[in-house]
Amino acid sequence: MLNSPRPPIPAQTWNWTFDREWDDPYTVRYQSNLDDGPDHGMPLGGFGAGCIGRSPRGEFNLWHLDGGEHIFQNLPACQFSVYEESNGKSQAFALSPEFPEDGSLSAWSYYPKQTQDGKNTATYRALYPRSWFVYENVFDTILTCEQFSPIVPHNYQETSYPLAIFEWTAHNPTDEPITLSILLTWENIAGWFTNTLKSPEVRVRDDGSPVYDYKPRWGESGGNFNRWIEDFSRLGCLMNSGDIGLDATEEGQGQLVLATVTNPAVEVTYHTRWNPVGDGGEVWNSFASDGTLCNEEDETPAKLGDRIAGAIAVRFTVRPGRTRKIPFILAWDFPITEFAAGIQAYRRYTDFFGRSGRNAWSMVRTALKHSDMWKEAIVDWQQPILEDESLPDWFEMALFNELYDLSSGGSLWTAADEEEPKGRFGVLESFDYRWYESLDVRLYGSFALLQLWPELEKSVLRGFARAIPTADKTPRVIGYNGASAIRKAAGATPHDLGAANEHPWIQTNYTSYQDCNLWKDLPCDFVLQVYRDFRFTGGDDVEFLRECWGAIVQTLAYLKEFDKDGDGIPENGGAPDQTFDDWRLKGISAYCGGLWLAALQAAIAIGEVLKASPPQWNASNSRANVPPPEELLPVYRAWLEQAKPLYHNTLWNGSYYRLDSESGSDVVMADQLCGQFYAQLLDLDDIVPHNCALVALRTVYDSCFVQFNANRTVAIGAANGVMPDGSPEDPNATHPLEVWTGINFGLAAFMVLMGMQKEALAMTESVVRQIYEGGLQFRTPEAITAARTFRAGHYLRAMAIWGLFMMLKKG
Repeated sequence: MLNSPRPPIPAQTWNWTFDREWDDPYTVRYQSNLDDGPDHGMPLGGFGAGCIGRSPRGEFNLWHLDGGEHIFQNLPACQFSVYEESNGKSQAFALSPEFPEDGSLSAWSYYPKQTQDGKNTATYRALYPRSWFVYENVFDTILTCEQFSPIVPHNYQETSYPLAIFEWTAHNPTDEPITLSILLTWENIAGWFTNTLKSPEVRVRDDGSPVYDYKPRWGESGGNFNRWIEDFSRLGCLMNSGDIGLDATEEGQGQLVLATVTNPAVEVTYHTRWNPVGDGGEVWNSFASDGTLCNEEDETPAKLGDRIAGAIAVRFTVRPGRTRKIPFILAWDFPITEFAAGIQAYRRYTDFFGRSGRNAWSMVRTALKHSDMWKEAIVDWQQPILEDESLPDWFEMALFNELYDLSSGGSLWTAADEEEPKGRFGVLESFDYRWYESLDVRLYGSFALLQLWPELEKSVLRGFARAIPTADKTPRVIGYNGASAIRKAAGATPHDLGAANEHPWIQTNYTSYQDCNLWKDLPCDFVLQVYRDFRFTGGDDVEFLRECWGAIVQTLAYLKEFDKDGDGIPENGGAPDQTFDDWRLKGISAYCGGLWLAALQAAIAIGEVLKASPPQWNASNSRANVPPPEELLPVYRAWLEQAKPLYHNTLWNGSYYRLDSESGSDVVMADQLCGQFYAQLLDLDDIVPHNCALVALRTVYDSCFVQFNANRTVAIGAANGVMPDGSPEDPNATHPLEVWTGINFGLAAFMVLMGMQKEALAMTESVVRQIYEGGLQFRTPEAITAARTFRAGHYLRAMAIWGLFMMLKKG
């Protein structure tokens, strides 16, 4: 028993009330892209373990339990319900205001969106990795459900656990005792989450991106069975796939469990097998009458075509003025993730719970023992930031909530091995672009991983370092123009680390929209991230630099081959050959040229560290015929000395750096000085005069943000590229006129470094409000437009807001 009516909830949460409707949510720009609508809530589950999403209206509707695959569908039987007996009356509701669209569970009563006199009945609040449902004006009891998973910075164990903890707090504000019962029902979904198309055909979608079909075993529960477990004070319903008598050998095999605890003050009842697609009366009739279930145990396996569910209810009485807490645990154990047919990996959490697929109950024991400690660790991490009065509430809200993608962005986290003692990690670029850790995107979006889980961040870059020397001469059609190109050239930095339908980390460069062997930013992105990660993780992991040095040398040499005129700067080829992959650049470009200069400086700095750190060289690099740093430093310095004045003299026009040297465009590119940002971030020399960088940044802010939004009621952020007066260079252009969330956050970080904090926060706030007031929460897209459309939800680059946080706190 406790005395507080509700658990403490930070003010800096994203809120949604049950009585609200979305007036004008953003809709998808291209019909082939994913658009599930705005009913997204915070995901539950550890990194790489698969996650489950619960909507702001209480349904469980997002199922990312198969690595890299997306399912958004409400399962009505997966639900919390509450029975209350107070002042001589009783009532029971499933805690979602939406009746199932499929007509199932018609015997149930559903929670009202508002009272008869128009009052709101519940509020959802989210601050990842915690969220809350606050119920009011229906029950006499003050009810709150707090839900979280053990996502803890610098933690490489519990952060991987496939667990969701639900802590119910019930407070009685009346003068009479209140009897309550909380019911958790769940369908046995074991075995559903694997692709039945073992060799799906890869085809080119209408926007030029490669896609493949995904057909899970959704609803196929034949052979599944449920079992009731009593283990001292721990009680639960264990749901098994039909083949769980043996160790899991295939993706999808395993089990999940609903559990709680008992004590003399509560009564736990259960029903282990009922029909989740019928009217639900076999559960509801008993529960709605007195808050109990029939204690039926039935381990009969489901027949082919049948579906089964389990239920567990906790009934208790709360005395006047008192408060009681009731925990529920949801755990799942699907240990194998499969890529192409026969290519499998074990998930990271199996390093701690084993690989049999029969360890869900062990997770329950662990959660019930340690959940308070996990929550305390989350609070200890978040509280100093939330108490920082220099940061606006809206910023703190978005800062934490944008971390959702590390769990629900199709994340992979494999078991440890010799090469990667913390396992291999990867997050999709998005579910529209289903490949892992796009290097150009993570130049911005990896700041969160760097600050919070740096060992995972380094493992990603080591993956790129291993891939750079490899070659794959498989020809394929380029989606942008129909040309043919090989998949991966030796020495080229790959765009990504592969996709979930092939063999990530081994088969890279999955995307075929452009020929990424021609991209001019990727080698620079790699070098800059390597040096950034070295500096911001203590500056003493010299072995990390040694592991990456050979790849740095090879990829810089590869990129230098695109310097066709020998002036020291690789030229863009007139095709979209960089992260703005619908935007043609030609000649020396502000974006790629600046990254080249910054990368040369970073390579020189890395070489100096290696040169000064014995042993100066190692056998693996010698065998690969990679010259030691002392041989290459003079070369890099010569390239830099030649290129640096040329870059400024060629592109500076007095107000900003021109897009490129050959297209004749006068457009103001928002991200024209990304190279200068990274140079300043890493305490390298400026690549352009500091006063020119400041003038250019002010021009960007005025043209791309102020003037671009001049005729709008509400600003939507900075466009990628417009004319100095804010008008479009080409009204039909795609990328220049989009507002890219991650680019805005990255640009804001640069502004803070340049003393433009007020402008940076104004621009960032405009983007954050579009996301969280436009129905894009927990599926933040790459791009939004003035027509209230979006592109590429669940996007990696948006975690660049953690780069802005780093700059705000750097001083």
